[in-house]
Amino acid sequence: MPKICCLVLIAALWGSLSHAETLADGPQPVVQVGFYEFPPYSYSDSQGRPRGAILTLTERLLAHAGYRAELRSYPGARLYSGLQDGSVQVWPGAPGKPELAAHTLETHTQVGEIVLNLYFRRDTQLPRIPDDLKGRGIILISGYTYWQPTNDLINDPALAIQQHRTGTHTAALEMLQRRRGDFLLDYQTPVEQARRRLGMGELPFVQLQRLPLKLIVSRYAPGAEALRDALDRAYQELQASGEDLRLP
Repeated sequence: MPKICCLVLIAALWGSLSHAETLADGPQPVVQVGFYEFPPYSYSDSQGRPRGAILTLTERLLAHAGYRAELRSYPGARLYSGLQDGSVQVWPGAPGKPELAAHTLETHTQVGEIVLNLYFRRDTQLPRIPDDLKGRGIILISGYTYWQPTNDLINDPALAIQQHRTGTHTAALEMLQRRRGDFLLDYQTPVEQARRRLGMGELPFVQLQRLPLKLIVSRYAPGAEALRDALDRAYQELQASGEDLRLP
């Protein structure tokens, strides 16, 4: 009788373990990750495939947390509207956008930092901001949005700043060199990458803002708070295991 009971118990335990393994091996929930073209952090390669350090990190964190990422590039305005309606569930980007505040959650973990600078040619004197920008031309990257202090600066009617837009960081640097603008407003890491590609020397600049990078989760994503917490937990666990999670 005891032998029969043991066999029954083993069979029950085996069935429970098999069921748990089936659940663990089940399909991972898919998370729609949106990004905009911001090399080297996030961009589409020549074949349209998502690439970039922050996208690799986002995929790694989601996989560790038990999710599968689907990555898609969007124009800036479409990315924000996607977060506002839930069609984009996660965006690896900078927090603090007023238009997203009511519609998103942010990870507690900071995964990186970006720096916004005002670049100028070596034959230009160090500008006093905002006085020396009055009536001058500033080169901007099309599709980029900035935080309120910067938007207020470049759109101040009293300064009458002329805005010149272009599509790439490389083109923006070439415009500055060709005097098609007095200053360039751009982020440091993409500028450094473009500058090296052009074989251009270092440019002087004034630092305007340092912005943290986090994972921004749409409040309309299924289990939004659980997803945000799982991403925080994944970062802490991977970092504790010795994995290098640093961004450029």
